[in-house]
Parts: sequence; structure tokens; C-alpha cells
Amino acid sequence: MKIAVLRETAEGERRVAATPETVKKFIALGASVAVEAGAGSTASITDADYAAAGASVADRGSTLAGADIVLGVQGPDAASLAGTTSGAWLVAALNPFADRARIDGYATAGIEALAMEFMPRITRAQSMDILSSQSNLAGYKAVLDAAAAYGRAFPMMMTAAGTISAARVFVMGVGVAGLQAIATARRLGAQVSATDVRAATREQIQSLGAKPIFVEKVAGIEGEGSGGYAGEMSPEYQAAQAELVSGHIAKQDIVITTALIPGRPAPRLISAAQVASMRPGSVIVDLAVESGGNVEGSVVGEVVVVNGVSIVGHRNVPSRLAADASALFSRNLFNFLSAFWDKEQGKPVLDAEIGDAIRLTQDGKIVNARLLG
Repeated sequence: MKIAVLRETAEGERRVAATPETVKKFIALGASVAVEAGAGSTASITDADYAAAGASVADRGSTLAGADIVLGVQGPDAASLAGTTSGAWLVAALNPFADRARIDGYATAGIEALAMEFMPRITRAQSMDILSSQSNLAGYKAVLDAAAAYGRAFPMMMTAAGTISAARVFVMGVGVAGLQAIATARRLGAQVSATDVRAATREQIQSLGAKPIFVEKVAGIEGEGSGGYAGEMSPEYQAAQAELVSGHIAKQDIVITTALIPGRPAPRLISAAQVASMRPGSVIVDLAVESGGNVEGSVVGEVVVVNGVSIVGHRNVPSRLAADASALFSRNLFNFLSAFWDKEQGKPVLDAEIGDAIRLTQDGKIVNARLLG
């Protein structure tokens, strides 16, 4: 069983899908591992590090030759995977809703594409969940990006020259990224509040020492979607939330938005009018900017200033912490493959619950129900 680890080609992608740690673990399972030269360079991992772990390091063609499993962070073009065995697995974050043509290409090429972001949110799959591991780092980095753009200190400081007030941070969306953003802002000394459409998050917000901001007494606004994700809000809830949030945002120094709905554009949480209500020098970080954006006026890959308010829209935020993001991502992939490793066959064999959830293509066809529906 040969496992190939590719160098990422997407613009700005600095992560890598395997580290020397996971290379050693795959070899211990009985696999051989080939790494494309330079694959880990942007994540502070040298080719020599991979070689010392037992991997062969070569060009892309040699790395892919005879590969049974290909590991990636983002899905490569199907044409770039020539040389793999028939029916080889591609294990990566494949973004199937945004680039269906690429998924069709995998089917045509006979690749069995496994989308790690489709991993079901069940207990036994927690250690395989790339969305959680990467969102955790994104939430942390969002606060640091906000602090870098904010022209003031976060904590309250009492000095001989007078007192500096604590920054007021408002986190919108309390999933994995939002919870880490709350925790990080609190550690930096900010005064933190947060909101979410899921009522169950109130206790989580309070447990981190932040103030929950929730719409009260509006029917049917739980917003609980499948798999623990937020669902779409009702029109009644949207109106009530807009009124509540408008009054709160105007008083904030920093707002961090994290709301995503799988397979759909990100919900609009902050309007241009709400941005205009914030005082000059305030900062908004839109973690959903690549999915359409939570903030009106945010621009993918840019920091724009509107009426003195900085709107931060960095691409691929986890990649901005490439070394740690790679370590967690690669462990997710190892945890996934090792959980299904059949020692007698010397390869992983998926079960129906997880296999059917993440498998996009097989035997030359699109097979995932979410893409066929």
C-alpha cells in the first residue's frame, strides 16, 4: 500500500497533508510513504525531515507512480494525478459544492474521491474532523488578526498616566471557531459578548466568561441544523436579530463573524448600515468571506476600510498558522485511515456509515447522495 503526499498548488495554501509524525505512523501500519519534494517547506518541514521519518522524497510523477492513496489538503486537478493505481483514493478537503467540474474529473479519471469535510459529526469520528481542527485555529487567528488591525490594546490597563478601557469584542456564531475566538479574546483581556441562532450555545458562551446576546421570545428560532450545524433563520428571527444586533454592534470595538451553512452561501449577518454605526478604528473579521461573507462590504483576501472601520477578509485563515494547522490536519487523516486499517488486507476498508458519507466518486461515477440530490 503506497501513500503519496502531494505539494499543494492552490494559491496561498501553506499546509501539508502529512508530517514526519504521521509518516512514521503510516509506515508502522505497513504502508510505504512517498512525499513530493518541497511539500512541507511552507509548513516548516524539510525534505530531510520526511526522509528521516522513512519516506521517499521525489518529484510529483515519481511520488504518484503506483500510489494507492493520495493525501492532500485541497483537492488537486484530476489531470495532475496521472500515474496512480486504478481506483486510487484521494483523501483531502475537496470543496465539492463549489467546484463540481473537478469532482466530475475525478470520476472520469477513475479516482475514488473522499471529501474529509463531509465527515459525519459523530462521536467516533471526532478525531477525524478536519473542519473542527482547522476552525479551532481559525478562531484563534481571527482574534490575533483583529488585534493587529486594532489601534488600541485589548486588556484594561491601569497606569500612572490613567486607565485604558478593555476592548469590547463581539463574536457572531458560536461553533468551534467562535468558541475559540471567545476564549482567545478573553485571554487577551477583552470584554467579550457572543451570539448564535442555536439556543444551546448560551451555556457554552457563559462557561467561557462571555456575555450571551440572544433574541428572546420569538418562536421557531432554534436554528439547529443537521449534524450540529446552524440552520437557516426564519424571517421573524432575522428581523428580531437584526434589531438586537444593530444596537449591540454600534458599541463594539471588534466584531468577529464565523457563521457558515454547509453547501450554501454564508448568511449575511452585518449590513453596510451596521458597519457605518461602528466608530472609526473598529475592526470586523469575516471568517466566512470565502463562502460569500457574513459582512456586507468584505472582500476576499483584502482588508478594506469603510468609514474608518477595517473589515478583514483574509483567505484560508488556518493556512496562516501552517505548521500547527498541518500537524492537526495530518493527524485527522491518519486517525481516519488507521481506524479502518485491515491488517490482513494491508489497507483501509471503510464501513457504510462513514464511507457513504464522505465518498464522492467510485467506479467512474458520482455516488454521493448530497451531490446527486
